[in-house]
Amino acid sequence: MTINSLKVLLIIEQCNPDWSSVPLEGYNYYNHISKLCDVTLVTHERNKKALEKHPEHQNIVFINEGQLSKFYHKIIAKITSIGRKNWPLYVALSYPIYEEFNNQVYQKFKNQVLEQKYNIVHVITPMMPRYPAKIIKACQNTPFILGPVNGGVPFPPGFQKVARQEFAYFNFLRAIGRYLIPGYLETYKKANKVLGGSTYTLEFLKSLFNVSDNRFELFYENGIDKDFFQRQNKQGQNSQVQLLFVGRLVPYKGADMVIDAIYNLSENVKNKIKFTIVGDGSEKKRLENQVKNLGLENIVNFTGWIKQNETIEYYQKADIFCFPSIREFGGAVVLEAMACGLPCIVANNGGIGEYVTQETGFSIEPKSRQYLIKELTEKIKILVENKKLRHQMSAKCYERVQEFEWGSKARKIVEIYHQLHQLKTVK
Repeated sequence: MTINSLKVLLIIEQCNPDWSSVPLEGYNYYNHISKLCDVTLVTHERNKKALEKHPEHQNIVFINEGQLSKFYHKIIAKITSIGRKNWPLYVALSYPIYEEFNNQVYQKFKNQVLEQKYNIVHVITPMMPRYPAKIIKACQNTPFILGPVNGGVPFPPGFQKVARQEFAYFNFLRAIGRYLIPGYLETYKKANKVLGGSTYTLEFLKSLFNVSDNRFELFYENGIDKDFFQRQNKQGQNSQVQLLFVGRLVPYKGADMVIDAIYNLSENVKNKIKFTIVGDGSEKKRLENQVKNLGLENIVNFTGWIKQNETIEYYQKADIFCFPSIREFGGAVVLEAMACGLPCIVANNGGIGEYVTQETGFSIEPKSRQYLIKELTEKIKILVENKKLRHQMSAKCYERVQEFEWGSKARKIVEIYHQLHQLKTVK
């Protein structure tokens, strides 16, 4: 059997080309895998309108949501949005909505899977390592893949104030769910392959399930579209060195620390830079006041919310990417910056610390807020004053990020499909 003739049941509850974050990731996996295999996509009906804009996508099964679930979702969305968004509680309370999808997928496809009408069953989203996949009960003779799953990364010990702001005290619900949610243990223990989206999550899962074999494998969650590969020779383009931050303006993303780091620079270095913050969120007003109080209005600029496909213009104009998020799972913005040849300064906690190597930027240990700000100041100074180093890192960034291109990632996944299919055929 050739790779292209593999019949794959691809279950992606969140799969939407018009949205950002996980739904867009789900779509990118589907879009590129479907070019290499005979794919049947199973997704939620909320994605129907967006997917139907793309007539090239065929063989999609949409799972309907009941009226009770729709009403329930409105309630929990309202409850968890009072003040700052309580994501841990929202995820926990949203489980019944996912379980409705999970059960319907099983009922609709269990007989087809039992009859081996597919060579592979692959569940991609949700990407958090806390959801079961009931369809595994039918995968008695069909290889089952889960992931990449990512998450569970704790806040660094020195950032407990930020952890409280992000409602981290609700994270105990994750541990309880592992034992209370039906099918959770079965999903991980019976899977032929579990893809861990970061080293932290991979090691966490291997320890949790006491696994030492190669069924659990590292496969970085995020990818990058070819459209972002826009490296240009910026030498002499800008009279000042352009620093950039792209992301939601919430406490753990760390834009405030970049502002403080810039304030700590010598006047000589400050006069050489501009800092642009692309994004919006609950912290925007506080950040604007911080800039005003520190007298940095001539250096720091806020753009507000920008459409995802328009952010590339800001990457192209920038020279250095500053993103000290202290708890980042995927960190797609770092890959976007690297694809545009930007040396990156990040915090080493989660996926982004693994994307950035010594050749492509600086990955700072988040020991404390004070330490991170001090290191940010030093690394910004180094890159601003050392143009040769910036250009060397820029070239290495562009080289490093090639392996994260969505087409490349899809080919690697399909290779895994083929390996599992061959093992099953031999047996």
